Amino acid sequence: MDEVSLFNQFLVSNNTLWVYNGDRLLFTSSRRGLQPLLEYINKPVPFQDEIKIFDKIIGNAAALLAVKAGCKKIYSPLGSELAIKTLCYYNIQHHIDSITPYIQNHEREDMCPMEKLSINKDPEEFYEAARLLLRHTAEGV
Repeated sequence: MDEVSLFNQFLVSNNTLWVYNGDRLLFTSSRRGLQPLLEYINKPVPFQDEIKIFDKIIGNAAALLAVKAGCKKIYSPLGSELAIKTLCYYNIQHHIDSITPYIQNHEREDMCPMEKLSINKDPEEFYEAARLLLRHTAEGV
């Protein structure tokens, strides 16, 4: 199946993330936010060389995690200008239907906290910062 057809299937699915290596589906999730990408990155998998990510929203935080995941191509219906800059900088091909200046928080009042956290960080710095923040949030700190 071609990637455009796959993307169209993804858009109507209940999933928020699909990760492929070539034509092989490696990972799916219907969870929101960055948890699915972090879960995929933390999964022990053998080296993958043709990673494609289908994600419902690509902000800069997700773009940095995609770099860490070894992604070569990203498909999303929505992405931020910050994410586009990151994807271009790391030479990741992208197909994004709609571009917004930044990803908003759930209340749509401000920038998403993870988008804020990702500014001026490289993929490894952001990965460590996100893991630490999410661990503290989970522990109620």
